[in-house]
Amino acid sequence: MIPREARIYVAGHRGLVGSAIVRRLRAAGYENLILRTRQELDLLRQADVEAFFERERPEYVFVAAARVGGIWANATRPAQFIYENLVIETNLIHAAWRFGVRRLLFLGSSCIYPKFAPQPIREEYLLTGSLEPTNEPYAIAKIAGLKLCSAYNRQYGTDFRCLMPTNLYGPGDNFDLETSHVLAALIRKFHEALPDHPVVLWGTGTPRREFLHVDDLADACLFVMQLPEFPYEFVNVGTGEDLEIRELAELVQRIVGHRGPILWDSSRPDGTPRKLLDVSRMRELGWRPRIGLEEGIRQTYRWYREHVASITA
Repeated sequence: MIPREARIYVAGHRGLVGSAIVRRLRAAGYENLILRTRQELDLLRQADVEAFFERERPEYVFVAAARVGGIWANATRPAQFIYENLVIETNLIHAAWRFGVRRLLFLGSSCIYPKFAPQPIREEYLLTGSLEPTNEPYAIAKIAGLKLCSAYNRQYGTDFRCLMPTNLYGPGDNFDLETSHVLAALIRKFHEALPDHPVVLWGTGTPRREFLHVDDLADACLFVMQLPEFPYEFVNVGTGEDLEIRELAELVQRIVGHRGPILWDSSRPDGTPRKLLDVSRMRELGWRPRIGLEEGIRQTYRWYREHVASITA
């Protein structure tokens, strides 16, 4: 167990994942949280990060800070995605070792796996094939972070743990159509469309994806950090269930209340054909998700209407 008075640093606490981790920690009674905005602490500057760790001495660290985005953002900003993610994770992991952090949790992504990995994807499929080209720079950075944690554990005896979550969504998501992930983009597109007008979506709609509510991921993060021992290099986190993007679009359309036709622009990229995680390791450790997809989308759409649509209207 993490002591209630422990000094806990959540890197990236304003993002989708970081804000969910903060909510989960506070719900569990943890109040001694160390939080810094990007303006207060630039994670791209090693000297600043090390000075922060030396001054604040966090005991537990959640690495939820990252440069993230959908297919378009990854395809058009590859240098930014690989550079910023490599630097952020390197600065945080090295400082955590140097200043004696007791336990660290690094969050990766399911895009670390080969594009044509067997389904469902087991952890041992890592580095067995070529990556999806549209997000290869981001994936390489996340693989590097995972291996960095493993190397520090082997050489220095640190307790750095890694989780690889599937596609995420929920309150606090990014709804910018140029940089958002698919589920957030669908919510915004259907919400902004006239009720009976067509909505054009990228690709063919045939790829299959798995979706995990970010509050479930936050619960999994705390669960893993509380374990006395973590027997794996890393573990997948997901629901173990997927659906076609076409089915997802129809579900979001129904929840939003849009009634027009859906048109698919097959000249746009689909990305990986299927990406379903094998979550047997996480289940063996004793954790399962609790929020169903339809319930989670309804929650997310309510949050979008209250916090995004009401401001941009």
